[in-house]
Amino acid sequence: QVQLAESGGGLGQAGGSLRLSCVVSSAGGRVSIVAWHRQAPGKEREFIAQISSGDYTNYADSVKGRFTISRDSAKNTVYLLMNSLKPEDTGVYYCRATLARGGTYWGQGTQVTVSS
Repeated sequence: QVQLAESGGGLGQAGGSLRLSCVVSSAGGRVSIVAWHRQAPGKEREFIAQISSGDYTNYADSVKGRFTISRDSAKNTVYLLMNSLKPEDTGVYYCRATLARGGTYWGQGTQVTVSS
């Protein structure tokens, strides 16, 4: 019903930038929220940022001012622009979609590694 495909991960340098993309395909209804989470090695998955269908955004304190979430509705794509990267930003980044009628779906994740 809902498929999410992340891309754009890879190796970045501290202080540099990377942009992640999440293409959302929903045959199960309107998507109300798309969010990014990340999971660092040995840690639990944590919330990073989200954007609603009304373009309201919310960020974790750890990335506020450095990361920007945005969407291109015509392309069914949500982006996460990551600036001023830090080694602690390393992890697998997952895209999550929540439908307006309920239900949460996850992508497979994309690896981001930030070198110091």
